[in-house]
Amino acid sequence: MRPVGRFAPSPSGDLHVGNLRTAMLAWLCARSAGGGFELRVEDLDERARPGVAERQIADLAAVGVDWDGPVLRQSGRREVYRAVVAELAGRGLVYECWCSRREIAEAPRAPNSPPGSYPGVCRELSEARRRELRSSAPRPPALRLASAVREFAVADLVHGRHVGAVDDFVLLRWDGTPAYNLAVVVDDAAQGVTQVVRGDDLLSSAPRQAYLASLLGLPEVEYAHVPMVLNASRQRLAKRDGAVTLADLAAMGTGTEEAVRLLLRSVGSAADTLGEAAASFDLRRVPAAPMTWP
Repeated sequence: MRPVGRFAPSPSGDLHVGNLRTAMLAWLCARSAGGGFELRVEDLDERARPGVAERQIADLAAVGVDWDGPVLRQSGRREVYRAVVAELAGRGLVYECWCSRREIAEAPRAPNSPPGSYPGVCRELSEARRRELRSSAPRPPALRLASAVREFAVADLVHGRHVGAVDDFVLLRWDGTPAYNLAVVVDDAAQGVTQVVRGDDLLSSAPRQAYLASLLGLPEVEYAHVPMVLNASRQRLAKRDGAVTLADLAAMGTGTEEAVRLLLRSVGSAADTLGEAAASFDLRRVPAAPMTWP
């Protein structure tokens, strides 16, 4: 089957070299196999800033990443996500949750439950208590998935078989905003994505997303969670680390072409451009250790 990859940034800030490296790897995995590639702007986040998506798109084009079809923007698809939640609710797989973050953090959990997982407090509420909360709670409830499993397995091209926790994760936040785990599953299916290459900080979310896709009868995707780029302190790279965006690097005298070469060397390619790298790219040659910048 012809693979279809994607890159899906959140427009909360300009892309740094870590983001660009992941985008390049996603593009190389798809294009080297003769596949398609899609671009999505995940602009449901309240941190999304005007004009940032346009700069991100320009930077991706500058490093050689191209895509097929129009850019999909999540902000225009709210009704699509709500329709999916309504379908799940009709199957008895959704419940209301009034818990605050503090209440979730302080609630007792079953032994071996991962930190931050939802302990199911509102799942066990009586209907009388639900009616009371609907009229008296200070804000509307979030909607959570009533999961039938505690863990789910995914196959990852980098990490192998990965079994991760699946809790009753949020589908719609209290303000009606679709949650990441819902939107990403729905959108990957809508764009025909078969291959998800992204940073390994998102590996823990893959079992939740794969489980939701299975409930919705959507095709399985192939995962590859790749090593991230870290700063000199071995922490996740961020804008505060200095010259990390293409604009920053240009101001310091490092052009885009040189930045692309540096990033290609870090993934085991001797090519000078992304297009040249696609001819001989092999994900197995990408170093298992994170890249350190600079």
